[in-house]
Amino acid sequence: MDNKNENKSAFVVSADWLQQRLADPTVKILDAAWYLPAQNRDPKSEYAAAHIPGAIFFDQDAIADQSSGLPHTLPSPQAFAEAVGAMGIGEDDTIVVYDGPGIFTAPRVWWMFRIMGAKNVFVLDGGMDGWKAEGRPTTQEIPDPRPRVFNATFNAAAVTSFERMKEIVANRLAQIADARGAGRFTGEEPEPRAGMRSGHMPGAKSLPSGVFSEGGKLKSLDALRQTFSDAGVDLTRPVVTTCGSGVTAAIITLALQSLGHTDNTLYDGSWSEWGGRPDTPVTTGRE
Repeated sequence: MDNKNENKSAFVVSADWLQQRLADPTVKILDAAWYLPAQNRDPKSEYAAAHIPGAIFFDQDAIADQSSGLPHTLPSPQAFAEAVGAMGIGEDDTIVVYDGPGIFTAPRVWWMFRIMGAKNVFVLDGGMDGWKAEGRPTTQEIPDPRPRVFNATFNAAAVTSFERMKEIVANRLAQIADARGAGRFTGEEPEPRAGMRSGHMPGAKSLPSGVFSEGGKLKSLDALRQTFSDAGVDLTRPVVTTCGSGVTAAIITLALQSLGHTDNTLYDGSWSEWGGRPDTPVTTGRE
């Protein structure tokens, strides 16, 4: 998009780029903020108080498969299409997704739109926190979009199921990149969700979600490449991304795809599913 800098992801846009296009009806803006309880932030009230003009709130807890028993599981393509069509979004629109701190929960929605068939989907560098810090325009006005038809073409191969994850772990069929914090990965810190074991899948690599950004902005391609190298991830081989509940795993997915890595999938159940079961192998420590 606006990235003349070849060392920057083609999937992020700058605040300058977005501000120049706030009046463009083909640019659809989504506030996809979501927080863990410990962050003590309420995304809905923050959206009501101030959001980017034209932005619609994308509720990651509501636009989900409510029957799975797991947090914000991917909805069916039909349910997704109905929800975003009601927001006035078509699959051919330019879609810009943001969150609060930047490069936190917006990548999950970026990934959802892409696997549902949208082609022009981007994450706002710096997030809403950066936007406000720079004194850019905000509003409390809630858009009233005209409904559109979103034609979903779901890429099921981009999503790893629990059964497939068991095969991957047992037979080391792909590298596993875990976006949870280092303490949860090693088992030294408890999981934020009750009744869940700490630790990680055997063979997984620790890539805490925060290592991919700086000041709410995605790092340069060179820096992203170095991050994977430092964690022992071989970018010539398949990668499965995972986290606590499938949200921040998409940060790793964004970083991978920014580097041109295409052989990657996201384990949607993530640790909520794996660590919440009694019959899955779990290991602790750094390796």
